[in-house]
Amino acid sequence: MQGENIKITSRAGGAFDCYVATPDGAGKAPGIVIASAVQGVDQDIRGLADAFAAHGVFAAAPDLFWRTIPGPLPHGDARCSERSRPRLERIKAGEADMLDVLAHLNTRPRFNGRAVSAGFCYGGPYAIVGPKRLGFAAGLACHGSQMGDYIAELDGMTQPVCLIWGDQDHQLPAELADKYRAVAAQKKNLELHIFPGIHHAYMIRGNAKAFDQKTYDFSMQRAFALLDALRD
Repeated sequence: MQGENIKITSRAGGAFDCYVATPDGAGKAPGIVIASAVQGVDQDIRGLADAFAAHGVFAAAPDLFWRTIPGPLPHGDARCSERSRPRLERIKAGEADMLDVLAHLNTRPRFNGRAVSAGFCYGGPYAIVGPKRLGFAAGLACHGSQMGDYIAELDGMTQPVCLIWGDQDHQLPAELADKYRAVAAQKKNLELHIFPGIHHAYMIRGNAKAFDQKTYDFSMQRAFALLDALRD
């Protein structure tokens, strides 16, 4: 596995940083594009990308905040909130970045053209938006936020989407959890898991109060399953 920081040219002008981890081997492989938490592409996100590459897939994590305050920021830094607002506008702008990263992967000879759009915390909506209208083959969100604004986007979707939360996640109020349960009961392509006692940011090792190894392991296995279904 090899990881590198590259620049990707934006279709809107300019360029942004992206961490790309390339799997070992010679055969074709699918990919995963990681929409990070609001802290950006920090050690935790790069570690996730490396873990995916070690599983034999391409993994890319773009800096979705390059238009405002670029780069990784520490947990609790006030600039995290500042650079992510207005939230819906920022998420919409990031759609172009996700497209540009997917286009970059398509230039790599070993990429098989199929990828998962994965979102963590702030990046959660891309698990739905990516398959819905950006050309991704599947979606994954772990402790996604702002997800109430995207539940309607699941209408008409046939690509597999996996959403994972803890029931102690402040970004998943009980009313929203019930709405997602109702949709999951009707849509076979939507896989929903809500774990008792688990808090927001359970995937983030740098957040010692929230990180949960067991739920992390489960989430990675579900991600691997989505990716393995995209192999040639």
